[in-house]
Amino acid sequence: MFSHGAPMSTPKQSKLKQRVLRAGGWTVAGFGLSQVIRFGSNLLMTRILVPEMFGVMAIAQMVMYGLALFSDVGLRQNIVQSKRGNDAAFLNTAWVIQIMRGVLIWCFALAVSLLVELANHFGMAPSNSVYTNPSLPYVIAIVSFSTVISGFASTKLYEASRNFSLGRVTQIEIGSQVAGVLCMIGWVAVDRSIWALVAGSLCSVLVGSILSHVWLPGVANRWQWDNMACREIIHFGKWIFLSSIIGFFVNSGDRVLLGGLVSASTLGVYVIAYLIVSSVENVLTKIIGNVSFPVLSEVVRERPAALKATYYRFHVIIASFTYFCAGILMMSGHVLIGLLYDRRYSDAGWMMEILAAALLTVPFEIAPQCFQALGMPKLLSNIIAIRLATLFLITPIGFHFFGLPGALWGIALSSYSGLPPIIFYMAKYGLLDIKKELLLLPMILVGMIMGKAFNFTVGY
Repeated sequence: MFSHGAPMSTPKQSKLKQRVLRAGGWTVAGFGLSQVIRFGSNLLMTRILVPEMFGVMAIAQMVMYGLALFSDVGLRQNIVQSKRGNDAAFLNTAWVIQIMRGVLIWCFALAVSLLVELANHFGMAPSNSVYTNPSLPYVIAIVSFSTVISGFASTKLYEASRNFSLGRVTQIEIGSQVAGVLCMIGWVAVDRSIWALVAGSLCSVLVGSILSHVWLPGVANRWQWDNMACREIIHFGKWIFLSSIIGFFVNSGDRVLLGGLVSASTLGVYVIAYLIVSSVENVLTKIIGNVSFPVLSEVVRERPAALKATYYRFHVIIASFTYFCAGILMMSGHVLIGLLYDRRYSDAGWMMEILAAALLTVPFEIAPQCFQALGMPKLLSNIIAIRLATLFLITPIGFHFFGLPGALWGIALSSYSGLPPIIFYMAKYGLLDIKKELLLLPMILVGMIMGKAFNFTVGY
């Protein structure tokens, strides 16, 4: 599967193929079940809670996501890529760094919650925006403790990713998600407030961290420090750190900007559209991160000449599925929302159709994984920086001239600004094949036709 021309013939190559297929199967199956649980709980909660609560929770989670990325030194990437990735001293040092990072994030989050409270008290937050919601500072303060809990999660999770052993990892993810949903349902039975969402989030993280220690094979973590391991982690992770900081504003910039431009209710409706579109993107990025990156790293270590062929083996699968799904969502977003949600969320339909256009850029996210596997994470920083500048330039301009639809088109189109540097780097390092890139574009049209057919079938 991962060599030029003929199928793999050596036992080692055949074993790699089997590991990849097994890991990919677990990733897709696990994500599919995860999305069923996610959408089921989302449909239930949207009928019990008001849109405003989802807008507040979206901002709180965005703050946590941002702080996590601001302190990201690429522990998973380090363990997957490093030759010492299975060494106990290396893993324990990474675990200690992870714990300290979790506590640090919590402290910063508490500071952010205090700043939000002060901004509201002195009237500094944009009026009628989600930032003026009185519960936001307290939600941030409580949700932030999840970083301390997750900091104690075992590095066995990263070992499993390195070794393509994703079966039990998927079971942990599903188990922790189910625990979180059950916690939310139990909470709303006695209190229909935003704290049901907060409690579910904390419960999910706690169960996942516990299971990572007791359910996975690998090195049992203990407090240990290795200076050589620390230097290696920091040396590789410095570019991951920069990419993560910029990546936060790219991935969460839509909610950062819209949080200051629209009301909490409107943002809550947008979050519904975003969740559906991101569910497609997430399964693809999960495969790219959990399967393609370990494979590409192993290919670079053992058979670097096969990197281009390996890249396009993944590309044909990712691009076919992405283009097809994007075509469907661009045509049927309003129909899906009409079928799944009540009238309060109807605007999420046209929002989803705009956001779906950004999905067409997802297949190109495999290329930065190649760059990281080659030991060049700096290239990823350059690509993300361009996307960041574009997002924060054209989204406010779009809102100024065309209102909310203009802002959403700015968000969607900003994803395309990363394509020129990706294509340039691919060509520079001998990874680009134009014919193979163009070959699958007709899948967009196939998806659009299927979307129209779906609309006609259900009577829209």
